[in-house]
Amino acid sequence: MNKQHKRIIMIGPVYPYKGGISHYTGLMYRELMKHNNVEMLSYKMQYPKFLFHKEQKDYSNDSFKIDAAKYMLHTANPFNIIRTAYYIRCQRPDMVLIQWWHPYFAPCYFLLERFMGKQNLVFVCHNVFPHERFPMDKLLTRLVLKHGKHYIVHAREEGKELTQIKENPDYVATPHPTYNAFCFEGISKEQARDRLEIEKGKRVLLFFGYVRAYKGLKYLLQALPEIVSRLGGQVQLWVVGEFGADREEYRELISRLGIAEYVNIVDTYTPDREVEQYFTAADLVVLPYVSATQSGIVQIAYGFAKPVIVTSVGGLPDVVDDGRTGYVVEPENPQEIARAVCRFYESDMEQCMVENIRKESKRFSWERMGEVIAGFMDHKSGKSIE
Repeated sequence: MNKQHKRIIMIGPVYPYKGGISHYTGLMYRELMKHNNVEMLSYKMQYPKFLFHKEQKDYSNDSFKIDAAKYMLHTANPFNIIRTAYYIRCQRPDMVLIQWWHPYFAPCYFLLERFMGKQNLVFVCHNVFPHERFPMDKLLTRLVLKHGKHYIVHAREEGKELTQIKENPDYVATPHPTYNAFCFEGISKEQARDRLEIEKGKRVLLFFGYVRAYKGLKYLLQALPEIVSRLGGQVQLWVVGEFGADREEYRELISRLGIAEYVNIVDTYTPDREVEQYFTAADLVVLPYVSATQSGIVQIAYGFAKPVIVTSVGGLPDVVDDGRTGYVVEPENPQEIARAVCRFYESDMEQCMVENIRKESKRFSWERMGEVIAGFMDHKSGKSIE
């Protein structure tokens, strides 16, 4: 078969499902369609409501929509899963490409593997193990991932975790591609700040995404008094993302630290078309994570040429050139976060870092991801980070 017409079946969430992995899958589909015949199989039902109480879909923006996607996989219905497996088997694809991020999907994917026959099976591992570990998660993960032929991970640490699942796994560790698809209007920083009613001259920090304990927001809040003191009070921290049940704990911390006037909280899921204004308005994006594998937030920031501060956990240091595209600091250390933020402003690093991020665009491109997947179809091996 001609190399330009390989048949790939992709499995994962796409529009209207919410979240970064849905965006990622949609963008990967678009890239692979340039040189392959790709069929997108998404979920008829992703999570049952008793496990995931929030709304799973967002129809407000169809920019990531895949017209040809088939919503046929019900992750909790074994009869549906087996029918889907036989459908895949009948298509005789050159590759089956599955997005993996949580052991909830283990029973579903185990049945798929069992009934779809021998395939060139590739897993894109957003996390090998979940952020919030639980009993049996390793067993469930091994149940599925051990049957993969190739793997894509976005951090060296994730590659090491694969070796706990399968001896000598064939994987490529490559940077998470840039989410450059959120720039819908191309507005300027001044226009974004006008929309958000940010005063001129403010130094704007951004924490973006679901607020969870492992993301370390409390350490950024604890760093803010020193930042405010050193930078003369011209600071705003925007916290944009849905909180969980611990919302009030953060509000109490903000009150106790006396920083309420410097913190803007937008406690909601951010529709795709509203992402641009927050990143464009910011000078610096901060990810004070306590634990991580990798993060799509860094790549959204890079898509807007925004420098970042990350902690030295998981794969975050792999994608930040310390001192050139951002700073890498110790986790759970408010003093280091404060020093990095102040260094950025006091040394006037913004324009230099923006230029360095733009120079790295090829390394974080979807084209590069397409090359990795093409290598798996040509039976090339990896085990390196690009």
